Amino acid sequence: MSDALMQNFLDFIDSYGYFAVAVLMAMENACIPIPSELILGFAGYLIFDERMTFTGAMTAGMIGGMAGSVFAYVVGSTGGRKFVDKYGKYFLVKKSHVDLAQRWFDKYGIRAVFFSRMLPVVRTFISLPAGFARVNFKAFLFYTFLGSLPWTALILFLGKMFGKSWKYLLEAGHAASIIFVVVCVVVIGVLYYRKKTKRN
Repeated sequence: MSDALMQNFLDFIDSYGYFAVAVLMAMENACIPIPSELILGFAGYLIFDERMTFTGAMTAGMIGGMAGSVFAYVVGSTGGRKFVDKYGKYFLVKKSHVDLAQRWFDKYGIRAVFFSRMLPVVRTFISLPAGFARVNFKAFLFYTFLGSLPWTALILFLGKMFGKSWKYLLEAGHAASIIFVVVCVVVIGVLYYRKKTKRN
């Protein structure tokens, strides 16, 4: 992404606040590759600068993310893979990115919708293979919300903590997301193990 385009997105958020956060997060989750670290990281900086509230930015990010995810799911479920391969290029959707998301979905099923929300590239496109497979829509919404919530909160929090140095997230975001997924898996595993041992 060019510096000029990034600056346009930042100016949009700076001018329109929560509305811009919601719109850009919707676009990102509708498979238009705008880094969520850019959107939420800058929103976190605005929280640091007291021009946004954490609750407001969190709400806007989640509403936009859910709306974009639903849109991508509907495109996948109604148009199918052939439609996306044929017309996706006009919306900067790369076939290789869809393939990556498809491999994750093929391997982990509906659970991929949860974990991939915290992974680079895959999180942007995972709704498409879920739509291709026409998974249960309520389950899709549940796992999308469950996966999007901690990621949105984390990037906003880090953006606030870094303050004026929030752009560091653009460099470290991919590594941070992988670490975050590993931590989540470990925590879920520990909770599951404790619950199972208590039953026994």
